[in-house]
This record gives sequence, C-alpha cells and structure tokens, in this order.
Amino acid sequence: MPVVIPAAERSQDTRIGAPAWREAAKAITQKAHHLTDRCGQEAVTMWQPKDSVRDPHVARHLCRAAYILPWRFRVEMLKGGGTLEKPPPGEGVTLWKGKMKPPAWHARLPLPMHRDAWALQTAEVVHAHARGARLTAARLCRAQHQINGQLRLLLRQREATDRRLSEVRKGLLINQQSGKLRGYRPKAEKVPDKADSMLTWEKEELKSMKRKMEKDMEKSEALLKVLASCHDTLAFCCKERLQAVDLMNQPLDKVLEQAGRHSWVNLSRVPSLRTQGQKTPPPDPVGTYTPECATALYEAKRLLMESKDTLLEMTKNEEDVQEQQQEISDRVCASLAQKMRETLELKERMNMTLGLMRGTIHRCTKFNQEMYITRGLIKGPLSKRHLETREKLDRPLVRVYQRHVGTQLPEASSLAQGTDKLQRHISHVGKNLKELLATHKNLTASLNCKKIGYEVDYNVVRLRLRQRHPHMCYEQAQRLVKDWDPRTSRVESDAATK
Repeated sequence: MPVVIPAAERSQDTRIGAPAWREAAKAITQKAHHLTDRCGQEAVTMWQPKDSVRDPHVARHLCRAAYILPWRFRVEMLKGGGTLEKPPPGEGVTLWKGKMKPPAWHARLPLPMHRDAWALQTAEVVHAHARGARLTAARLCRAQHQINGQLRLLLRQREATDRRLSEVRKGLLINQQSGKLRGYRPKAEKVPDKADSMLTWEKEELKSMKRKMEKDMEKSEALLKVLASCHDTLAFCCKERLQAVDLMNQPLDKVLEQAGRHSWVNLSRVPSLRTQGQKTPPPDPVGTYTPECATALYEAKRLLMESKDTLLEMTKNEEDVQEQQQEISDRVCASLAQKMRETLELKERMNMTLGLMRGTIHRCTKFNQEMYITRGLIKGPLSKRHLETREKLDRPLVRVYQRHVGTQLPEASSLAQGTDKLQRHISHVGKNLKELLATHKNLTASLNCKKIGYEVDYNVVRLRLRQRHPHMCYEQAQRLVKDWDPRTSRVESDAATK
C-alpha cells in the first residue's frame, strides 16, 4: 500500500529519489572524478619538467601560475633609462611571441621513437669511445715516434762517443808506444826531463777522459734500455687502444689537430687564442684513457726530457774531450820538438868541439913525433962506431983543452940535461895526447848518444803524428804496440837495404 506523505514534509524536499540512491550516485561520481584527476595528473607527469611537482593542497590554477612564473622573460633596466627583456638562463625552448621560455620536458615512459633514441644514444656512446680511443692512440703513437727519434739520436751520439772513446784508447796506446820507444835511448839520454813529465801527464789525463767517456757510455746504455722498454709499452698500449677502432678514416696526426693540439705531452694546458683544445680526461680503468696509458705517457715525457739532457751532456763531453786530447797531444809533440832542438844544438856544439879536438890531436901527435925524432938526433946513433969525429966527446980538441984542471967543458952535461928535459916533455905530451884521445872517444860516444836520442825523439813525434790520424784505427795501433820492436825493425830495415 502506498505511503502518503504529509503536506508539510512535501514542501521541504521536492526531490523524488531516495537519499541513499543519491548518495550512491554522488559517491560513484566523486570516485570517477578523483580517478579522472589522478589519471590525468599521472599522464601529464610522464611528460613535464623534472622540478614541476604539484602541491595537492594548492589550487590547480595557483600551481600553474606558480611554476609558469620562472618561465617568463625578465625585464632589466639599462643605464640610459630604457628596459630590456631577456629570457631566463638555462635549457629550454624560447617562445619570443609569448615572452616565455619553458624548460626542457622529459618523458618517463618509452615513446614510439624509444628504439631509435636508444640506438642513437648507443651510437653516440660508441662514437665517443672510439674518438677517445683514437685520440689516446694518436697521443701514444706520437709519443712512440718521438721516443723513436730520441733512440736514433742517442744511438748516433753513442756512435760518436764510441769513436771518441776509441780515439782516447788509441791515445793511451800511442802514449805507451812513445814511452816504450823512448826507453831505447842510450843510458846517458835517459835522464828524466820535461818530455817524460809531459808523457806521464798525458797518460793521467787520457785515463781520466777514458773514465769519463766510459761513464757516458754506461749511462747512455741504461737510458737506451729504458727507452726501448718505454717504446714497447707505448706500442702495446697503442695497439690495445686501436682495438676499438676498426675503420680508420683519417691518420692519427689529424686526430691531434682536430683535438686542437699538436703535442701529445699534455692536452690539459691553457689553450691558445686560436685553438681551443680538449682537456685530458682523468684516468679511467674502463675508459679510453686508462691508468696504464697515463703512466706510459708520463714515463715517455720524463724519458724524453732526460734523454735530451743526456744528449746535450754527451755532446758537450765529446767535444770537450776531443779538444782537450788534441791540445794535450800538441803540447807533448811541442815538448818533444823542443827537446829535439836542444839535442840538435848540443850535437852541433859537440861536433864543433870534436873538430877542434881532432885538429889538436893531430898537431900534438905530429909534435910528439918530431920530439921523438929530435931526441934521437940528440942522443945520436946506437953504436959508437957510427959517431962522427966531431960528435965524439973524446975528440983530440976536447982532450987537449981538458988537460988542465978547471977547464972541463959542459957539453956532456948539457947533452944529458937536454935529453932528459926532452924526454920529460915527450912523456908529458904523450900523457896529454892520451887524455885528448880518451876525451875525444867519450865525446864521440856522447855525440852518438845525442844522435840516437835525436832520432828516437824524431821517430816518436813522427809516430804520434801518424798514429793520431783518423784513418789509423784502434786495432792497428794495438797491433803495432804488441808486435813492434825497434831493434828488430832496425835489423830488418838494414837487411832490406842491403
């Protein structure tokens, strides 16, 4: 049976539907509204700036006005009183008509171009890795080339130093041969002089230069080993870096030019005004610039500087040793030449003295012979029968005169005294003649010694000038020192001349 509603209640609520029915409809509608807002908000948040987060307690239009405000252009006052509108800094698209610059939006869900985007991103990563590997390989290759150049320079300098060391050793052999040759002088000529002192001084100086050059050779040998090891390390690192680059469309030298650098040493220096070079990335074990590459480049840079200093030092030492050795050899030859001049002067003086003594000996010998003849004439013949009457002491005239006392003639005593005096003079002249002959013999021997000494010094100077010629190698000089003997060579030369 239908319910009858009173008239008073009918005037208050004119709706026919039941309240529960309406509440159920409202609940469904509100639920759908909330779902629509949430889905719309979530759909929008999948494509919007990262920092645009809506506050649920603020109205939508107020939220929109709040995060749109930083997008608008800013007005700046100029010095002249005018105004200038500038877009806000940062990334985004500038809308000049709307005077806005919204930031870049980011999608949180894959878009239809997701595959292409990731392919492009992967390609960029691979290309960046290839460019980094190519740049690192270019630096390693350039370092390898420069280390090769230093190796060639060092080898060339080692050859020059080795030649100079051979010359120093040959100088020691020449010094030894000079001392050995001067040892064959006569005993009278072996008095120590300044030439011997110069030879001893030359020997000590050559030994000092030899030690210096040997030290340079040892130092350069150790540096060669280190440079060769660094070269191998650079080659290995370069080959390893090039494994990521299959197709090389340009030489490695152009890679450094594109990077804005023509040097491999350091790419992080302050760039010049014309070129803006790339900076050296930090070492990354899994990147293109590994710690091994960084260590190899740093070691190459250090060795390059050290090798340049070593080359300069070796070149300077080689030139100093050459100049010093030439000066020492010239001084020794000059001292020997002066000794030869002094020997020649003494030899000429001795020769003149020998000539004077030879004339004196001839005169004394002739005078002695005349004295012997005079003594024989004074003494008379050996037999009395050979005396003439006028030579006899008992001739008739003398006997008649000596009959009286006090009339003795001094003829006999005068003859005896004259003969005795003549005999003494002959003895004195003979003694002087013996002294002259002995002195002449000694002077002749001394003159022969001076001649031999002069010849020996001349041969020493000639030997030194011939042996120090660059065409005379160390082995020839060594063979000469071992096999040469002046006495045997003189005998052989005499036999050859006969």
